[in-house]
Amino acid sequence: MDKLTPLKPLPSLCAVIVALVIWFVIPVPEGVTPNAWHLLALFIGTIIAIIGKAMPIGAVSIIAIALVALTGVTNPGKPGAALDDALSGFSNQLIWLIGFSIMISLSLNKTGLGARIGYYFISLFGKKTLGIAYALTLAETVLAPVTPSNTARGGGIIHPIMKSIADSFDSKPELNTSGKIGRYLALVNYNINPITSAMFITATAPNPLIVNLIAKGAGSEFELTWSMWAVAALVPAIFSLIVMPLVVYLLYPPEIKSTPDAPRFAQNKLQALGQITLPEKITLGVFALLLVLWAGIPAMIFGPSLAVNPTTAALIGLAILLATGVLSWEDILKHKGAWDTVVWFAALVMMATYLGKLGLIGWLSQTVGAGIDSMGMSWIGGTILLTLIYLYSHYFFASTTAHVTAMFAAFFAAGIALGAPPALLGLILAFSSSLMMSLTHYGTGTAPIIFGSGYTTLGEWWKTGFIMSVVNLLIWMVIGGVWWKWLGYW
Repeated sequence: MDKLTPLKPLPSLCAVIVALVIWFVIPVPEGVTPNAWHLLALFIGTIIAIIGKAMPIGAVSIIAIALVALTGVTNPGKPGAALDDALSGFSNQLIWLIGFSIMISLSLNKTGLGARIGYYFISLFGKKTLGIAYALTLAETVLAPVTPSNTARGGGIIHPIMKSIADSFDSKPELNTSGKIGRYLALVNYNINPITSAMFITATAPNPLIVNLIAKGAGSEFELTWSMWAVAALVPAIFSLIVMPLVVYLLYPPEIKSTPDAPRFAQNKLQALGQITLPEKITLGVFALLLVLWAGIPAMIFGPSLAVNPTTAALIGLAILLATGVLSWEDILKHKGAWDTVVWFAALVMMATYLGKLGLIGWLSQTVGAGIDSMGMSWIGGTILLTLIYLYSHYFFASTTAHVTAMFAAFFAAGIALGAPPALLGLILAFSSSLMMSLTHYGTGTAPIIFGSGYTTLGEWWKTGFIMSVVNLLIWMVIGGVWWKWLGYW
């Protein structure tokens, strides 16, 4: 008989107690409906269960969906309508955009194209340790638009390449030789990830959720498309990607600074991969097609009648990979991460949406906004304060998705209440949602993979993460703010 995998008692108990206390003990605040307050109880209980890892996030999400349907908080007295509400997240196009994109990204590993791209850049720029760092940066940036799992990109594709380079210089944790080159490359390997995750809607799973929350919070004033997001991120991202390897180099300079053998090592790896295969060519073609469609190029050239919905484009790309045999249906079925993402994303989007519809987000934003307003701050000071609180509260989260779901809508609405331009505020908070990943060794799924390889100490990791958070925040708020103003976004 298979061994049962029970839920973890302590985080489960904490989630249940907090939800019950909010539901039954804490009085419903003035200006909030009982239904909204009860949904908040379920929502906070769900977030606590996710943060505490009471169960896998997909399992927690199924329980949350069931509780919303059972309690009828979204539509009291109408069980059928409440069930429709509880399942409504699965009809959200953005959720399926991420699900399909994760499935598509399978082809990078299966065909070997991801490793080929990484080794190719190292063969070009790898004569210096700093050059290897920039080669890894370029490789991940190229992969970012089509790999919505930042964990798969930074931990599954780039990290093995980084390790093989470090090993080739005999820089290994078990030999206490991480200082040669491994520590530096590991810190760079990780700190690329938050920046590339901020660059595209499809670069990490929470980004489409953010687009959804901005659209709901700003109404018709500001809605982000894939191309608008990418253009907005372009200039500050370039600055961050150039500066980051230099900052890490100054903090923890590698003992080996010249690596004349690295290009030859990468070329040997490329030779071992052989000539580019037909599946790799098809995968490249699909990725090129997706970038063209997501950027809206057909509509720009031929008119809006040829515009393709981003989720439709992802579905077309996946269909091509299946039809050509690059991916099999078995590959799709076995990819638990994609289906898991669809489930938990659907639950969190549903709950966040109905918290807004029931008026809770509006009430919370007015409360936070009034608190900041009482301090006599302008919208500029308020935006900076909101951003700092939002970003550095990530020390208390082990999931960017849980963080975004718990705080983004309220902070965005609070900033708008203070008079902040919706586009400027939305972009700052949106990009901060990825940049905050740099802070800790548990801040996102990529972190434990790279930190667990043992190249750095906890102190080195946290010091680098904090300094990079400051550097990135300054770049994206100052240079980004000027760039977005020039673009006319605010």
